Amino acid sequence: MNLSDWRRRIDEIDRKLVELLNERSQCALEIGKLKQEAKIPLYQPDRENEVLANAERNNSGPLTDAAIRRLFERIIDEARAAERDAMHSGDGAKKGKK
Repeated sequence: MNLSDWRRRIDEIDRKLVELLNERSQCALEIGKLKQEAKIPLYQPDRENEVLANAERNNSGPLTDAAIRRLFERIIDEARAAERDAMHSGDGAKKGKK
């Protein structure tokens, strides 16, 4: 494959990543609703550690476990922010661009 082929492949993977990240965030929003109804705290460090450990366990490289952990920490932070926004707005997170 040449440079433009690899770039097209990356663009396709990025499209899939965005789709999956939004799908994951929707799941987090649904969990946030259940937490709110049950009066459970938004932040649950044990669950976060479990998610991070699962991500590292599923890592086969070339990214290091530390890199995977950093990426998932950021994903979790953004999901938590979306949950907070949804809890405060009462109707879910804003869709699309800011």
